[in-house]
Amino acid sequence: MKAVVLAAGEGQRMRPLTATRPKVMLPIAGKPILEHLLTEVKAAGVTEFVFVVGYCDKQVRSYFGGGEKWGVKIAYSEQRKQLGTADAIRMAASVITGNFLVINGDVIINRADIKQLIKSPHNTMGVFEVKDPAGLGIVEISKDKVVGIYEKTQRPPSLMANAGLYLFTPEVFDAIEKTEKSPRGEYEITDSLKILMQKKPGLSYYQLKSWQDFSYPWDLLRANETMMKTLKPQNLGTVEENVFIHGAVVIGKNTVIKSGAYIEGPVIIGEDCLIGPNCYIRLATTIGNHCHIGAASEVKNSIIMNGSHVPHLNYVGDSVIGEGCNFGAGTKIANLRLDEQNITVAGIDTGRHKLGAIIGDNVKTGINSCINVGTVIGSNAFIGPGVVARGNILPNSKLL
Repeated sequence: MKAVVLAAGEGQRMRPLTATRPKVMLPIAGKPILEHLLTEVKAAGVTEFVFVVGYCDKQVRSYFGGGEKWGVKIAYSEQRKQLGTADAIRMAASVITGNFLVINGDVIINRADIKQLIKSPHNTMGVFEVKDPAGLGIVEISKDKVVGIYEKTQRPPSLMANAGLYLFTPEVFDAIEKTEKSPRGEYEITDSLKILMQKKPGLSYYQLKSWQDFSYPWDLLRANETMMKTLKPQNLGTVEENVFIHGAVVIGKNTVIKSGAYIEGPVIIGEDCLIGPNCYIRLATTIGNHCHIGAASEVKNSIIMNGSHVPHLNYVGDSVIGEGCNFGAGTKIANLRLDEQNITVAGIDTGRHKLGAIIGDNVKTGINSCINVGTVIGSNAFIGPGVVARGNILPNSKLL
């Protein structure tokens, strides 16, 4: 059986993080979302993959190659123009001979659920019961069949969400050929599913026990916290004397932890990093490769991507920091409102009591700059010395 993974989209709601990378390559617990998904699918017994790529596809191809590192085979199908999920699946038709999996590349699903789903002999979609259906595709079920599919409706008939995981027979390609363009000009797999629902034996469903999806940047923090709970410690670097390490901490190759550093796991630190001296790294923090966390800096519950520096007298809490960023001495990111209410970003309630900033790639700050809660900073922006940044700051902006 093959797994067709839909990895062509940008993920605009993840901007500015997806301005320079596809959504599936955003890091969680030290690995791209797509790698976590591949690992679970392989553990379920599927070792042949077709990645449907498009936006920034070179990053996916260069990272995963032919799949040798993971003991799988990966072929690529290119969807250069974004014409919808049904069109993306159509791209893989030439290499499909029997039943196959289709999975959205921006979700993480448990191997046990995948094992159960692939036993189905019929077209079957994965569903997951959610507490809040807002912004999700919702499924109406009756007995063992799907009887309705609703895209982001104001009055959903159930709390069963479309999990973006399907077991298809080759019959789906006939349904795709009959699928017409949606009002937004795309060929939607949900419309193809509605065609299958009208035929015998209909469309079955399987209710997943575990499912993580990612709509907004702060969803990465939630998943990062969850996935690091089972972290196992590993040290491939150098730890100097007078370093305190508590809990599960992973230290990558050629990374140096200098004297006076205090690290409370779970924490992941990548390769070729310089940590310390005299810094404080707190739980649920993931630091990429080639990063510097320096003297008197504190980082808590954050994702810091490759090549970014938090070098002097800085505080970063509950934030996602892109690649190649550099914080001037004394730069602080606030993560708690004074009234202690949930933090909103662009009018959206994040559901988070604590949230710092979402910062794109190559952002630089001057000394003693301050970044307010829920601030979004686009790539290549410059925040000058002593500036208070708040709200949504566009890419390439200069705040002086």
